[in-house]
Amino acid sequence: MNTAVDLNRDELDQTMVSIIQRIATGPDLSKDIDFDEARLGMLGLLEDAVDPVRAAIFLIALRMKRESREENRGILQAILDTTDRVTADVDEVIELADPYDGYNRTIPASPFLGPLLAEAGLHLVSHGLDKVGPKYGITFRHVLEAAGVDVNLSSAEAAKRLSDPSLGWAYVDQASFNNKLHSMMELRQKIIKRQVITTVEVLANPIRGKNKTHFVTGYVHKPYPPVYCDLARLANFDNAIIIRGVEGGVVPSLRQAGKYFAYENLGEEVGVDTNPEEIGITQEARCVPIPEDVPQTAKGEGAITVTDIKIGAQRAAEMGMAALRGEKGATYDSLVYTGAIIMSQLGKADSLKAAADQLRGILDSGKAAERVR
Repeated sequence: MNTAVDLNRDELDQTMVSIIQRIATGPDLSKDIDFDEARLGMLGLLEDAVDPVRAAIFLIALRMKRESREENRGILQAILDTTDRVTADVDEVIELADPYDGYNRTIPASPFLGPLLAEAGLHLVSHGLDKVGPKYGITFRHVLEAAGVDVNLSSAEAAKRLSDPSLGWAYVDQASFNNKLHSMMELRQKIIKRQVITTVEVLANPIRGKNKTHFVTGYVHKPYPPVYCDLARLANFDNAIIIRGVEGGVVPSLRQAGKYFAYENLGEEVGVDTNPEEIGITQEARCVPIPEDVPQTAKGEGAITVTDIKIGAQRAAEMGMAALRGEKGATYDSLVYTGAIIMSQLGKADSLKAAADQLRGILDSGKAAERVR
């Protein structure tokens, strides 16, 4: 753990009163708070030192007025301060965080990027949790658990997997690396709507590399890439890749041009255009569709969504393992596309096409599947 937080309860109480008086004053009169106030307020929540009503008002009011840059940074710093962080015995670590609330309109392929990139010589750690709103969808934890992976590792145990030549990748759950944050789940569920925690928790950074640590996540809405890049620099990620993906994940559309934003060596981010056809991907579907045997809402009633998360996760695990053994399809292409973006952007391949070709060779060999255990 990176800090033993000693909060002055009187100071915290006075600060929370002042904060709420300023941020919860309506759309025209609400004022931003500074970095230190946001950090102290969030630490108070994490240490269960704030009345639950005030805690809820704090999160709701920040959301209603729109969080400022310094507020986002202060709240992330509090999460970083309370995260159980370790350094793995590998030179570089890629930290991948898909939406913590999961998928309910598609079948996720990204949980299997870890073993695929490990076979290519990269060390990737993903993290998430069991379930959280607003979607309460299929999460990394669900899929990997269905595939037989231990999803209850400590940060130290996950780091040890990264340095194991036969494994080289890991998953670590928020319940393990920041139980104080995870214990706020009931409060978050009662609030219902998305809060600032949803934005910043994906940057918790539980495992670092000896020399470099890189961050990969997804987005849907255009304002988010600069926010994520700014927060990634605060968390001291050497490089960041923010991909516009289906359902806010890291897999871009498989049937149309896409875009991601990235920075190198803590510098300014730049936008990069991509097209799946450039690397030989020609899918009719933009993502991995929900199979007919997975319970889902009826066609013609709006967006089709998965109605049985456990069965959806099981099918995602089966499809992911099949892709790792070389079975062609949307899951296979999803892994190739996102894996190639990561490898080429981090300078591990000469081009997007070269990376895609290398990853196809790995998938076709079936060797990556041997790393799932």
